[in-house]
Amino acid sequence: MKEKKEWRPLPDYITIKESKIEGLGIFATQDIFINIDLGISHVFDERFPDNYIRLPLGAFINHHEMPNCKAVVADSHESIGNIKHIRIVTQKKIQSGEELTLNYIINKLDNPLWEFEYEVTQ
Repeated sequence: MKEKKEWRPLPDYITIKESKIEGLGIFATQDIFINIDLGISHVFDERFPDNYIRLPLGAFINHHEMPNCKAVVADSHESIGNIKHIRIVTQKKIQSGEELTLNYIINKLDNPLWEFEYEVTQ
């Protein structure tokens, strides 16, 4: 049996609040260094129309043409085992109070391969 682990929807150093980009966004509550894995944004599940379940990190991170984060598609991770998913990783140092952003294409329900567009645009 797999050891039970505590899961948090967002790391302690980021929060959701009103965004100047669109609706709500993800913001740093402290400085975050480059190449920090912020966690899982989407989990693969072919029963869903676009084949992914979107988690809070994926639901609230906004698009920007010059992003400070990137999406990484992975087939497994030590924290969850062999489950296909998308993780968000910082591309540069992010200052406390700064909004985290991705350059992404979403809601391509007519294109089941949207995840590759999501990754390629990074």
